[in-house]
Amino acid sequence: MSFRAYPEYKDAGVPWLGPLPKHWAVERITNLYREAVEAGTEDLPILSVSIHTGVSDEESKPSDSDRKVTRSDDRTKYKRVQPNDLVYNMMRAWQGGFGAVQVPGMVSPAYVVARPRGNVPSKFVELLLRTPGAVEEMRRRSRGVTDFRLRLYWDEFKDIQIALPPADERLGIVAFVERESAKIDALVAEQERLIALLKEKRQAVISHAVTKGLNPHAPMRDSGIEWIGEVPSHWSVCALSHRYDVALGKMLDEKKITGSYLRPYLRNIDVQWKRINSEELPVMDFEPHELDRYSVVQGDLVVCEGGEVGRAAIWRLNEPVCYQKALHRLRPRDRQTDTGEFMLFVFEVCAKLGVFVAGEGKSTIAHLPAEKLRRYRFPFPPLAEQIQIAAHVDLVSKEWDALEAEAQAAITLLHERRAALISAAVTGKIDVRGLVALKDIDRADDLCVELSDQAGSSDKLERSFQ
Repeated sequence: MSFRAYPEYKDAGVPWLGPLPKHWAVERITNLYREAVEAGTEDLPILSVSIHTGVSDEESKPSDSDRKVTRSDDRTKYKRVQPNDLVYNMMRAWQGGFGAVQVPGMVSPAYVVARPRGNVPSKFVELLLRTPGAVEEMRRRSRGVTDFRLRLYWDEFKDIQIALPPADERLGIVAFVERESAKIDALVAEQERLIALLKEKRQAVISHAVTKGLNPHAPMRDSGIEWIGEVPSHWSVCALSHRYDVALGKMLDEKKITGSYLRPYLRNIDVQWKRINSEELPVMDFEPHELDRYSVVQGDLVVCEGGEVGRAAIWRLNEPVCYQKALHRLRPRDRQTDTGEFMLFVFEVCAKLGVFVAGEGKSTIAHLPAEKLRRYRFPFPPLAEQIQIAAHVDLVSKEWDALEAEAQAAITLLHERRAALISAAVTGKIDVRGLVALKDIDRADDLCVELSDQAGSSDKLERSFQ
């Protein structure tokens, strides 16, 4: 759907806003808001601001917050907020950390609370301040040595000039944005459901292949392993140590580094699913007699001992590399009977099913000690079948991965369209008048009135106790 532009524009005199519709006004923040600094109370919920979703109740929806607010025992250090206040995180304003308050609450002392001087629709202002031009303006006005130390103080924020359409038009724009955003969000949700289904299907295909094989008519027998169930009768089932040599890498001890035998080594972070980073690796001493013990050669399977326990990849380069204790090296005892290509997919299934962390306490950090790993029992088809299964699973995985990538690309485009549409609407680049039903504008108006009434009631209640 294409949108028309306004019939006439003017130079707003504000570079980040660009040309504005002729009948729109330009106002400084200080003319619309005042800074409010009021102590919170024990009964109020703690609110936080996300750069993605605006203001949320941190205590009931912690996942909505980009950064958890550090709670203080003394909640009077927090700032009270009321509906229709505009709040922002001083340290994340340059990333779009703004939000219009919907319910009474309190926010971190690191936030700035801007209270409307009159009938200002803070939701419209929030949408405007999240646009790329506004975010860049906030960055320009923030103070700090590096990005992570930037802070936008009230004295700088209050002088920012913003675009302000007539009151009824603001409501129409907010209603339009909410309607179109809901449509796009629904499409995003569909793609996310598709991705979830693709992951589920992919995992089911891999799990079936590595535990049941590719021949649906093969005679089966009980493996004696709960997560595996039945396996083809001609497959072996035994402890990993019977088929693979399992060894942990060398413990890093910077005090013992002499610099005489420096060699690059792999860390846990270097091993991701099906790929191993070989660039700019750190170095430590590996003496000549240690190289065979602590090196990975082509075809070895490298498995994470901690972190995402069981995450694995195959070393495919001709040049050997050393590895540290955070990793296991799995090497077939006989390459005429086993291949790491098959075992890689077995480990993927185990990791996804939580086989390696079953029984671990939630308060502990999961680890996969070498002795424990050696005792795990797995199914082992004949070598030819291992190669056939690995090739099949690899092909199927690439097909599912391609479909997932397409869905993820669609989500990215939808998010970009949503952001572009909002930016165009709140900066007057498109004219949405007449595109929103009157009932939707009335609903937006009712919301603003409701928020204003709530704010007024809060002020009256506060004055009654003074």
